[in-house]
Amino acid sequence: MKTPPLIPAPLKTTPREGAFRRAEAIVSGAGPYSGIARLFAAQCGLPTGGSGTSEFLDTDAALPPEGCRLEIRPGRIVARAADRAGAWRASQILRQFLLDGDRIPALDIEDAPRFRWRGLMLDCCRHFMDVDFVKATIDRIALHGMNRLHWHLTEDQGWRLEIPKYPRLAEIGGWRTDEDGQRHGGIYTRGQVRDVVAYAAERQVVVVPEIEMPGHCRAALAAYPHLSCRGEALPVETRWGIFEDIYCAGDDAVFTFLQDVLDEVLDLFPSPWIHIGGDEAPRTRWRDCPRCRARMRDLGLAGEDALQSWFLNRIGKWLHARGRVMIGWDEILDGGPPRGAIIQSWRGFEGAEAAARNGREAIVSPTSHAYFDYGPDRIDLRRVYDFEPVPDSLTPAEAKLILGGEANMWTERAPQSIVDAMIWPRLLAMAERLWAPADRRDWPEFRARAAAAAPRLRRLGIAYGKDSP
Repeated sequence: MKTPPLIPAPLKTTPREGAFRRAEAIVSGAGPYSGIARLFAAQCGLPTGGSGTSEFLDTDAALPPEGCRLEIRPGRIVARAADRAGAWRASQILRQFLLDGDRIPALDIEDAPRFRWRGLMLDCCRHFMDVDFVKATIDRIALHGMNRLHWHLTEDQGWRLEIPKYPRLAEIGGWRTDEDGQRHGGIYTRGQVRDVVAYAAERQVVVVPEIEMPGHCRAALAAYPHLSCRGEALPVETRWGIFEDIYCAGDDAVFTFLQDVLDEVLDLFPSPWIHIGGDEAPRTRWRDCPRCRARMRDLGLAGEDALQSWFLNRIGKWLHARGRVMIGWDEILDGGPPRGAIIQSWRGFEGAEAAARNGREAIVSPTSHAYFDYGPDRIDLRRVYDFEPVPDSLTPAEAKLILGGEANMWTERAPQSIVDAMIWPRLLAMAERLWAPADRRDWPEFRARAAAAAPRLRRLGIAYGKDSP
């Protein structure tokens, strides 16, 4: 195999003579990236020592963002990075080698990613996932060069975030009784969220929370019915789909509630980005609601689509005033998205194209390549590997507005016990395509590296799934 069995493949590798052996390793505890060095040593079971020992992370400002350079020789490894993310990448290249055995071939490695946004969306609403599983998933994606966990925390089928000011969100919205009579649910406490966020930050992963609005909110409406147009008592939804009861756009109490929730979110999540959903929100209730009709009349809005645009703009301005950036699914383009909002394109590539042509940044995660709730009979490893986030129709200037992409792990039919098998090994291909240059595509070569990575994933405790039907 010409390329070492690393995923994603480094930008450039140059073979040298000999090999470095695990028994020679003493990781330097000094230097600008000492915390990353110590974490790497703990992950790999290596001893730590002073400066000048066998594995050392140092700064090289000439390297690109997230870039690194490694010199691996018998008895010595020196790694240099532009920033903490690059130092982390260097450590995880070495970790992949050491997960495979006690010998690292002597190499010079230069590396840097193509895209800034390399993510996994994890839906913990349809099926709750425990904190240890979420943290293990973060560690595994970070091992493979991914740097965003998009954490889907509110839905029709469950509200997952503790908000002390609104205790019924946890007591009622966090639980449902399924059709088989089983009670399902769970809540992440503020302490658990802080733990997950800190754990991710150590691994150079930003946790981006998603708080759905104005739709996909039945769990919140079950807890606080007055936030809907009709004010009816509703159960937490047990079916999957799109539901007509959404937040009432004509009631200022809704915005008080959402801003209170977001105040808590901003305190818990230092992420510069806050995802507000914005997808699949039927406007049927708004059409029949006196308060919503009055709101449209008072604001001179042409209809319900314009009302949704106004709703999201109001939230977007609130976030912007607090130094955060809104992300929304591509439906927020309808009627004009909030200023500065990032578009996440899921209904194909059209949302990303429209965003970029209008000077907006976009994240690309289409159902055709990135929906890992679809089985390998529909999206196999090769299909994910063929993913190209930048639409051909964009100019070079527009293409720069494509931040990257995400794999989306929706869990309507995926309890925690099978999520690993749905994510892996297909996430290897997503990690490769979001890291590697656009012109570096060699399916047989990647397929060989993915096969070589399988034992590595199993050593990490991953229930490795199928890569094809």
